[in-house]
Amino acid sequence: MLLSKKIRLEVSEQDASTLEFMQGKCRALYNWWVMRLRNGEKWNIYEAKKSLQESKVYDPELVQVYGKLLQEVYYRLDGAMKAFYRRVKAGEKPGFPRVRPRHCFFTLCYPAMYIKIEGDKLILPTGGGGKHGAKVYPNIVARLTETPPEPFKEVAISRDARGNYSASFVRERKEKNCETGGTVAFDLGMKTLATGVNEQGRIYTIGGFKGGRWHNKQLDKIRSKRDQCKKKSRRYLHLSKVYKRVSQKKRNKQQDSLHKASHLIAHKLVERTVVVGDLSQRQMVMKEHRERNKHLNRAVYNEWGLYTFIQMLTYKCQLYGKDLHLLDERNTSKQCSGCGNLQAMPLWKRTYGCVECGLVMDRDENSAHNILARFFARQEPHAQARPECGVLHATQSGVEAKGASCEGHVQQLNLFEGA
Repeated sequence: MLLSKKIRLEVSEQDASTLEFMQGKCRALYNWWVMRLRNGEKWNIYEAKKSLQESKVYDPELVQVYGKLLQEVYYRLDGAMKAFYRRVKAGEKPGFPRVRPRHCFFTLCYPAMYIKIEGDKLILPTGGGGKHGAKVYPNIVARLTETPPEPFKEVAISRDARGNYSASFVRERKEKNCETGGTVAFDLGMKTLATGVNEQGRIYTIGGFKGGRWHNKQLDKIRSKRDQCKKKSRRYLHLSKVYKRVSQKKRNKQQDSLHKASHLIAHKLVERTVVVGDLSQRQMVMKEHRERNKHLNRAVYNEWGLYTFIQMLTYKCQLYGKDLHLLDERNTSKQCSGCGNLQAMPLWKRTYGCVECGLVMDRDENSAHNILARFFARQEPHAQARPECGVLHATQSGVEAKGASCEGHVQQLNLFEGA
């Protein structure tokens, strides 16, 4: 399994201009080949690599770019073409390789054997020298803000929108088997980020970022003041910068909350298998729900960031050696976890009360029980019952549980941030 550690770099102005020059040449070579392929030329990576010397004669400045970076351009384009052919064969949207725009930084990938690390300094080679004459651009010397991992396979140099450079050290790690077992199922909600239950009936409640309302109120005030100003005026530009700063602060806190929640599930919990309901946000905000659940719809789209949460949970479970399963959660909120009765459950109704067996339970907890039972029903043909808890979760036997509760097995794992 490949892992990557991203470390921020402190680069001088001269080295920054050198990086800009090399990435510009690599991007130009990539775009040149993309345009040739658009004009109908057949792609062959071996023939393309042989044409590099002709490209250097046409553009002598390519000599000043490190050769391994130019070779990486062909491998990257070859990967894009293979993905294009695979999508065409599968009948999907083709997605032909695109031309890289000027404002996008073309990532520079250095193999580990061609770079040097001396203390906190990262030395990156440049092209030129030898038979090509004196080097126009000296080797790049950047300072690492953190200790790099060892051993590593390659280093990818990138730049963000603010002009900050970083180095991603790619290394290989063997997967470790988790010593503990067990299964925990989570239901993604709107009032609470995730509500889970394990085989012993213990309830996990993981809250999300709650400071969005305060930030939204501040953003509304700033936007209202800005709209009263003349466009491009000094006050208008100032308020625009303040609006961007507050928005970025809100996004950072939301991302931090999602990282903590996903790390808690993937690393802190002892269960080996994690089951998450595949929540359909589009289905939850249908026309019949919009007028009655405006505040809930806003939470679904803006506050939680459920898609990002699933992406974080996916790679973190892989990192810590846990199995992650996405399960269809259709009707899990409508179905009683005790007797299997189906009844209507609008979004505004947060407590599930079964009219058949009398089971009273939180909506998300009931859904988590159903997700866990559905996962076991898919794995084994018989029902799974947890005698430690007062609730019997049956999938096929139809066991009833009247007036059951799990109050003695609730564990609150709150990650709420105050508004």
